[in-house]
Amino acid sequence: MEREHDERPWGCYTVLEDASDHKVKEIVVRPERRLSYQRHLRRSEHWFIVRGEGYVVLDGIESEVRAGDTVDVPLGTCHRIGNRSSADLVFVEVQHGEYFGEDDIIRLEDDFGRQDAPAPAT
Repeated sequence: MEREHDERPWGCYTVLEDASDHKVKEIVVRPERRLSYQRHLRRSEHWFIVRGEGYVVLDGIESEVRAGDTVDVPLGTCHRIGNRSSADLVFVEVQHGEYFGEDDIIRLEDDFGRQDAPAPAT
């Protein structure tokens, strides 16, 4: 069985499991890159940092993360993860909710021109 894999401007992800009630991804953030500042309307996420160092932003509050740390991203929370180091940042993301499609990403800020229109407050 071939796993879903996608290259992105900030790095890449590989889907490890895709079930009706959850999805698991391994995500690699390349050095000096970051994901868009985004939120989801139909899923929450839990991150386990496997390797590297970086930072997360949850509803505007920034925190440093490193291997062994965990981050909970509740449904609707604005969030981002970034890598300021010279080595890859690797984490496992467990999504939980009712829908896991990539079209449930509302981008509020993006370094690669993929910003969406502002979404209504929930």
